[in-house]
Amino acid sequence: MEELLKTPLHQEHIELKARMSPFAGFDMPVLYTSIIEEHLAVREKAGIFDISHMGEIEIRGRDALSFTDYLVTNSLMKMKDGDVKYSPLCYPDGGQLDDLFIYKIKDDFVLLVVNASPDYSLKDFEWICRHQGEFEVEITNKSADYGDLAVQGPNSEELMGPLVKLEEDVPLQQLRRFKSKYGELLGKKILISRTGYTGEDGFEIYSEAQDTVDIWNGILEAGKKFGIMPCGLGARDTTRFEVGYWLYGNEIDETVNPLESGQGWTVKFDKDKFIGKEALLKVKEKGISRNLVGLYVPRGRIPRHNMEVRNKGGNIGYITSGNYCPSLKKVYAMALLDLPYTEKGSKVNVVIGNKEVEAEVVDLPFLKPVNKR
Repeated sequence: MEELLKTPLHQEHIELKARMSPFAGFDMPVLYTSIIEEHLAVREKAGIFDISHMGEIEIRGRDALSFTDYLVTNSLMKMKDGDVKYSPLCYPDGGQLDDLFIYKIKDDFVLLVVNASPDYSLKDFEWICRHQGEFEVEITNKSADYGDLAVQGPNSEELMGPLVKLEEDVPLQQLRRFKSKYGELLGKKILISRTGYTGEDGFEIYSEAQDTVDIWNGILEAGKKFGIMPCGLGARDTTRFEVGYWLYGNEIDETVNPLESGQGWTVKFDKDKFIGKEALLKVKEKGISRNLVGLYVPRGRIPRHNMEVRNKGGNIGYITSGNYCPSLKKVYAMALLDLPYTEKGSKVNVVIGNKEVEAEVVDLPFLKPVNKR
């Protein structure tokens, strides 16, 4: 059995008595107290997550932005320094290799934050290198050099404001959603963005790997009066699920294109070219045959990934994710269903164990994300 990798914060998690579990090749904290308690801390106060298992790929050179624009479905050429964008990274057939965040640092430097695990970052890195062609760029997998944290929740700005000194002395409260800036946090050099995966206001912080422990402990200490809690992968999943954010390997993978998964807003057909454009144009012209929807499950156990969804005994799709939503005190699921059954209010059955459990098609997201900025 392959030995699990450890983030720079592994020992801190052990000392905090976190329940650890393998995830994406890493030994990661699932919870410290309880998933519900940590979830509600994020929704009501503040939570801090170790996200150092994410991957970072740097693209530098004269064609850094145009090359990245060719790789992804979203449009990047009008990005300004400090802008952050979300985009699928597609295969030529329109299926998704990954979904990622793109940081335009400057014209000749783009940072890609890719999904967790060395497998993903290596897969993405090899794919990107394979498509370099005649673009003048240097591509580097820097995943091992970065430490990443996320501070999320309504108290995050008030907590982080006094701790962060941004370049040009810009106050942290002036950093808008999907913007990033370099600066210092507790004397350590960082890149900070107003982004996150919980649906709450908050920040993601990138530092040198060796500085991550000091930053983590400093934020936890300063955050005591703001009710901050360390949060594990359990609360990371329930918070993202409530607001309908995609999880690679669940809602999206190489078999799912962005037009059927609700990511159509990230596909810019007015771009001259991008990998997967021809295939996605054909899907658009023909029309999708299935769609990602929400399901409300009033009774029975929680639906889980890959469980079959039926109508009148016939298969009509599958569950991508399911969970109890602590903020709503109800059970919901997301499912990829054949188009005739995706109308709001439609009744379908989820196969859980040897029983068919009734569910109702509802709108996504289940809980609206907070977008203050």
